[in-house]
Amino acid sequence: MHEADVAIIGAGAAGLSLAHRLSCPAPGARGPSVVLLDAPPGPLRPPRRTWCFWEAGRGRYDAAVTRSWHRLRVHRPTGEPGEHDISPLRYKMIRSDDFESLVDHDLARGDRVRRLERTVESVEQLPRGARIHTRTAAGNPGFVQARWVFDSRPLDSLPAARTTLLQHFRGWFVRTGSPAFDPDRVEFMDFRTPQPARGLSFGYVLPTGPHQALVEYTEFSPAVLSPDAYDTALGHYTEAVLGLEDVEVTGTETGVIPMTDARFARQTGESVFRIGAAGGATRPSTGYTFAGVQRQTAAVAAALRRGRRPVPPLPHPARSRAMDGVLLHALDSGLVDGADFFSRLFTRVPMSRLLRFLDGGTRLHEDVAIGLRTPVLPMLRAAAELPLLTRRPFPGP
Repeated sequence: MHEADVAIIGAGAAGLSLAHRLSCPAPGARGPSVVLLDAPPGPLRPPRRTWCFWEAGRGRYDAAVTRSWHRLRVHRPTGEPGEHDISPLRYKMIRSDDFESLVDHDLARGDRVRRLERTVESVEQLPRGARIHTRTAAGNPGFVQARWVFDSRPLDSLPAARTTLLQHFRGWFVRTGSPAFDPDRVEFMDFRTPQPARGLSFGYVLPTGPHQALVEYTEFSPAVLSPDAYDTALGHYTEAVLGLEDVEVTGTETGVIPMTDARFARQTGESVFRIGAAGGATRPSTGYTFAGVQRQTAAVAAALRRGRRPVPPLPHPARSRAMDGVLLHALDSGLVDGADFFSRLFTRVPMSRLLRFLDGGTRLHEDVAIGLRTPVLPMLRAAAELPLLTRRPFPGP
């Protein structure tokens, strides 16, 4: 048996972020004892992936940042480019392996966090705390007992929602024989891709050097594609749109991110909470999660330090979530053309303000001004229809 003040289930972005914050107490204070439960190698362990976010100045995890940029470009479906300097913000890219290495290095310098490789089978609520029933890779049972439990594992199914789209993507890490990329500029949303019948698609290029980049094909739509369909779309984008030649694919990544107005339960027991995507950290209109995870885990760590009940907050303001619900319905119902909607928005609103809006950092008058840059009548119709929709379970990707 292992006992701790805090148990964290899952060692993805949310679990590692919370463990890292709890391992660094305020000067002169002794932080809580923590057990971090990571699944053994296999299907329950989070896949390797790339996380992107934006922030001003130096950040907590800059040592793990692969590359950062201050110039973002958006291509409209008709081909016109719009380039934006987002200073003082920088768009940052972290690969999950580098993030985990940084966190592991910092955890090793303290004695407050123990990392255990276990499969979690169930969580049992106790009068004061919870007991986590586990099993080792060899099949040996055990349990961890803690006052507070934070579960970051993906949900088995999504909560009922009025609208759920999937952001699904496949990326190639590529190397070219001759210089092909501007290392100082991201192709943020390139809508010169064939658009699906429902939703939208775009290309995305994160250059790490003149010869290297992560090139992705992304869709917002109700269902995922076959592996061959993603590769066909990527082949078309790299060759016909970007004009790349002599391309070597050195690695791949895939992902599926729900974009939903579902209400996520952040508490499943008196002492058991959900964090990360399972706890509502994903921004519904964009699929970005990493920055929301940081706000959520920072609030949990602060509550624990102050001896307060550590209920994870929703990291996105209620007004932002309401606007996201309207946008998702407008996209899903076809009231707006997704590629035209986003490309016009990025050309009519300063990019740095739009990124603050996407992080929920704008004021009401700024939100109204941004709303007036959208197709007003279709968006008003979507807002009027939204309360009439029934929340239904999502059948799955």
